[in-house]
Amino acid sequence: MEYKFLAALAFYNYKEVIYLKIIEDAFKMYKDHLTGDEEDILVVVFGLLDDCNHQDLDKLIRELNHEEKFEMLVLYLYEKLKEKVIQEGIGHIGNIDDQNGPILH
Repeated sequence: MEYKFLAALAFYNYKEVIYLKIIEDAFKMYKDHLTGDEEDILVVVFGLLDDCNHQDLDKLIRELNHEEKFEMLVLYLYEKLKEKVIQEGIGHIGNIDDQNGPILH
């Protein structure tokens, strides 16, 4: 059974129930396929939002309260800065076995 994000929005009336239900349904559908890897989770999230058009996304964002919008923006900026740090090659892996030798990537 394929989960349709917009169908869930039409069926559930309360915002809290919508988001909780979407996450719970997505988790139930994919839990046997998830490894805990961030890429797996990202694929699921992209799948949830894939059918949304610009108006659907705007509606979802408008329904968020200030704290939720702030958290979303923090996570977005965090990920973008992390990408930039990786892209520029800044930082290193701090594993115990790397302490006495060169850093290998």
